[in-house]
Amino acid sequence: MGKKYRIRWAQAALQDVESILDYIVAHDGHIAATRVLDLIVNRAEQLVENPQRGRVVPEIREIGIVDFREMIERPFRICYRVYSREVVIVSVLDGRRDLERILIDRAMQR
Repeated sequence: MGKKYRIRWAQAALQDVESILDYIVAHDGHIAATRVLDLIVNRAEQLVENPQRGRVVPEIREIGIVDFREMIERPFRICYRVYSREVVIVSVLDGRRDLERILIDRAMQR
């Protein structure tokens, strides 16, 4: 069995999830929000065994930033960075938005 990675959620990612859940609760109710939360967390937990499975984020790869990867849980994009034994979830964003500016701003904060 390969090495396991620890998953850590950056504050920005936690705020993203909170905003997503607030929106879903307001429009579709608590049960729908709980379902979405479970989907997002379960997808992120898959990175414990193989964090390289996600693709490099295309919008920022084009400008030479290749250390951010993403997993998709439609319509959400779970963006993360891999360190030696840790995966840091840096954002959870709605893929229907123009994400380039958000991702570039967060990449520059590293």
